[in-house]
Amino acid sequence: MSRDGYADISLWHETAGDSWEPRPALMGDVEVDVAIVGAGYTGLWTAYYLTEARPDLRIAILEAEVAGFGASGRNGGWCSALFPASLDKVAAASSREAALAQDRAMRATVDEVIRVAEAEGIEADIAKGGTITLARTQAQLERAKTEVEHARSWGLGEAELALLDRAGAERRLAATDTLGGTYTPDCASIHPAKLVRGLARVVESRGVTIYEQTRATAIEPHRVLVQHSPAERDVVTADVVVRATEGYTPTLAGLEREVIPVRSLIIATEPLSDLVWSSIGLEERETFSDGRHLLIYGQRTADDRLVFGGRGAPYSFGSRITHADASDLRTHRRLLTTLIEMFPAVRGHQVTHRWGGVLAIPRDWHASVGYDPASGLAHAGGYVGDGVATTNLAGRTLRDLILGTPSDLTALPWVGHVSPRWEPEPLRWLGVNAGLRAMTVADAEESATGKGSLVARAVAPLVGGH
Repeated sequence: MSRDGYADISLWHETAGDSWEPRPALMGDVEVDVAIVGAGYTGLWTAYYLTEARPDLRIAILEAEVAGFGASGRNGGWCSALFPASLDKVAAASSREAALAQDRAMRATVDEVIRVAEAEGIEADIAKGGTITLARTQAQLERAKTEVEHARSWGLGEAELALLDRAGAERRLAATDTLGGTYTPDCASIHPAKLVRGLARVVESRGVTIYEQTRATAIEPHRVLVQHSPAERDVVTADVVVRATEGYTPTLAGLEREVIPVRSLIIATEPLSDLVWSSIGLEERETFSDGRHLLIYGQRTADDRLVFGGRGAPYSFGSRITHADASDLRTHRRLLTTLIEMFPAVRGHQVTHRWGGVLAIPRDWHASVGYDPASGLAHAGGYVGDGVATTNLAGRTLRDLILGTPSDLTALPWVGHVSPRWEPEPLRWLGVNAGLRAMTVADAEESATGKGSLVARAVAPLVGGH
């Protein structure tokens, strides 16, 4: 792909303010202390914290395209404290205190991302406005109340999660049919491509070599294979190899069922006027969602666009990764319909950008980080779309694991967690797409009945619920 091709991927890529000219590819075998596969947030944060602790380390990052090509450069721009596994699920495999420690670490990570961006002069349009989740049906309102009650049972108070009545919700976000909602301060809206490109520049200035357009085909103990052609192969030998490939993990030999790549799609409007924003809200650039089952998400950008995304694009058979097909167009149209339904003032305003990307879902919807000193293999991932902050926590944790430094981070319960593998095809294609369709049906059921969906309850175990 050309430099201009990378810039055309999304609004974020186009407005990153950085050159997308690829860095040189790997040409020949190389030996380093740490080899990192993937120049997204996970790989770059890991390199950042390793170079901070050990400036003498020889670190190389191998990237199939360019830094920030994947989810790190094209996500919805939520730097949030969300962790994909619930407190109950984490505690069931560890303890109540361990689950709360994981939650505290995630909340602190939002501020750590902001701190580093400021310290390194990375202008990523960050605004810590929190997240408002609207309840727009009676069933959604009941779930919001239950969520807050659950948070209280874990000792989390108003400062962590507040229940909003209709007026309280509308003061932040004036969507149609609002009945109430919840609010947490633990999220910042960001320009994701500015953050990832800034991180790449910082680690490069510290001596890390980033090889772009260098596609790893296999990760083995202490080495990475880069297959240029059937007859041409390079080998990177390293004491430590970090897999930081997230949704692209199934492209590596032997890891086809480690996670599934599921697409999330996004649209962005032209900059909206002060008059339009006065009817919508988001004065603090809060990120927002609502309580439907088929996830939607949005933010107000620094230049006053409305960025709005959601799930719903079908999973491709065999974990094939695509970024443009007819189903994308259908999903983008549904997103625009939903956006206008929520905010009628947007009607008639131009949608300037449409894009999508893949996120990684492990079989148990539980992110993990780990390191095996014997093989030198390390990994982090399975963020289920909540990776902007979680990757930073992963980078700091991998630093401590790799350097053999016990810490509060290495004691967190996601360290060493092993998710089961996904079923072989066609079972996972049938199951995942049935789950996506069921969530759409569940939302329609709740709109019609005003009660919690029986369909959603039935398929919850398949989509990360209990």
